[in-house]
Amino acid sequence: MAEPVALLALLIDAACGWPSRLYALVGHPVGAFARFLDWAERHWNSPARTDKARRLLGIVTIVVLDGVTAGVGVGAERLLHSILGGGAWIGIALFAWPGIAARSLYYHVRAVADALRQGDLPQARRAVSMIVGRDTEALDEAGIARAAIESLSESFCDGVVAPLFWLLVAGLPGVWAYKAINTADSMIGHREPRWRAFGWAAARTDDVANLIPARLSAVLICLAGKGGWRVTWRDHARHASPNAGWPEAAMAGALGLSLAGPVTYDGVLHEKPWIGGEGRQSTGSDVRRALRVYLRACLLLAILTGGIAWLR
Repeated sequence: MAEPVALLALLIDAACGWPSRLYALVGHPVGAFARFLDWAERHWNSPARTDKARRLLGIVTIVVLDGVTAGVGVGAERLLHSILGGGAWIGIALFAWPGIAARSLYYHVRAVADALRQGDLPQARRAVSMIVGRDTEALDEAGIARAAIESLSESFCDGVVAPLFWLLVAGLPGVWAYKAINTADSMIGHREPRWRAFGWAAARTDDVANLIPARLSAVLICLAGKGGWRVTWRDHARHASPNAGWPEAAMAGALGLSLAGPVTYDGVLHEKPWIGGEGRQSTGSDVRRALRVYLRACLLLAILTGGIAWLR
């Protein structure tokens, strides 16, 4: 039953994403995770506490967040089965749909590509600032394009492949527990002193949750891009994350680009190693090429999901 649910959820997202009117009316489920995490960080991550205490409270934060989320998912599935019977899978797909962000990701990155094509660097910087955490005010065309392509590659895993994977594995509890973990990692799973202890559990849990999806994402990107295998295998470990380097190296190899490298956060330059180091610097046209690879990878993912459903 899981495969038709996953395929339908993916198709609904591809068709309409998360409409702005619906967002204005009810927000997005991830917003509830963010509010809890903000509350926990303010109340439990006090600098007055020891690192040991902050790490323990960070573990409690993840256990509570994921426990409640998974419990709600189990309850929702049971309720849908009791109300809809054999048609429950359609209701489950509708409840899973907001957890997938394929369409939203495409349009956010396309906004960057469109601004670069028009030569509007200020607008391109504003557009890319919506999807990356680095400083964007001084980025030139190459820096903007590189940031957009990196975000597209990594978010293909976080926003598309991983939610679908966990929906297949564990249904509604799986997809929403994953989204809770991923939200926690993005908010508190950082290495800076403020979050290092408190966010340790969020970061490590996210690493585990993305272990298989990240590698599957890389395979799909290489297949969609008709290459990139050598760079993927050689350069994936150059990323600080044990998972994000896989799809990023795959995209760098597929497009023949150099990604990662030096980047500035909050005014501080971080000398990150290059991925795809022998490739050239990115341009606006490369963002459009990356989007085409992304769309083909999403199509392959849909075919794979449908194939699993058919075989079962």
